[in-house]
Amino acid sequence: MPPAALLAAEVADEKLGRDTVVLAMGELLGLVDAFVITSGRNPRQVRTLVEEIERRLKQRLGLPPASIEGLQDASWVLMDYGDVVVHVFFDESRRYYDLEHLWSRAPRLAWHGAVRAAP
Repeated sequence: MPPAALLAAEVADEKLGRDTVVLAMGELLGLVDAFVITSGRNPRQVRTLVEEIERRLKQRLGLPPASIEGLQDASWVLMDYGDVVVHVFFDESRRYYDLEHLWSRAPRLAWHGAVRAAP
């Protein structure tokens, strides 16, 4: 699993992102290795999640996002890190778009504690 996916999931969890999942997308999509999906209870929390994920991936991995889309209304923010795409949703938008169902064939990867366990 890409380190960026692990770290993004851990940061989302630390900032109280809801129901954070990491999907292995490599075999299904071919363009990216993983999707990280999380959500916030309100637009302010969505922005906080995005800002902290961006800050920590740059700080720890030297990895800035290629782009960030959707921050203006904060209902669905997409953070493109090349081989990892982070989706930060407002709860209602996550239920509406239901990416986990859309990509239900993608294996869910265990990520809890993976960053702390890494050397």
